[in-house]
Amino acid sequence: MGFPAFFDEVRRIVVRDPLAEFLGAAEGGLIEYGYLDAVKLAGHSCPTVAAAYWMTLKALAHLYPDSLPERGGIRVDFRQDHLSGVTGVIANVVSLLTGATHDTGFKGLGGRFDRRRLLYFSADVAEEIRYTRIDSGQAVEVAANLQSVPFAPQTPELMQKCLAGSATPQETAEFRECWQARVRTLLLAHGDDPEVFVLRPVA
Repeated sequence: MGFPAFFDEVRRIVVRDPLAEFLGAAEGGLIEYGYLDAVKLAGHSCPTVAAAYWMTLKALAHLYPDSLPERGGIRVDFRQDHLSGVTGVIANVVSLLTGATHDTGFKGLGGRFDRRRLLYFSADVAEEIRYTRIDSGQAVEVAANLQSVPFAPQTPELMQKCLAGSATPQETAEFRECWQARVRTLLLAHGDDPEVFVLRPVA
């Protein structure tokens, strides 16, 4: 099994999951996630998956500047409906990293570790997503301006050829390289670009 080498260059995150600690699934409840985990969850690597992963990392770094993020201790509100555009894809990645679910998550043990009612859609938030710490109420909103990092000009034509089954092996390889090149640029060249990834603390 092989994946693009740049996946390993993308910043990883360690979270503490009290449920994992309680059940002995991870020593100290510590779980490390990387971009490859988001790719495996989604089944593909694209700007949307990359943005979902990176927005969550940035939000959690802001909310937990001096400690590890607590998986299961974060509420997430999406501005869009769950069926709108790629919101569902983003929500799946966000749920992976935060543990937050709407009503399909773990129901808890003895009144603890409930992962439901932590993820909402069609919320009244200014940016794309709002992350809120349950313990302190501190919140931050984030958004990704993906149009600021365009594909190579030949990508749409190559994609159409690949979809139509008329692409040569060389064109297929070029399309795949162009597609992942945009993801790489988004994460590694623009990950800390405030024009691409907007982060707005909530007063």
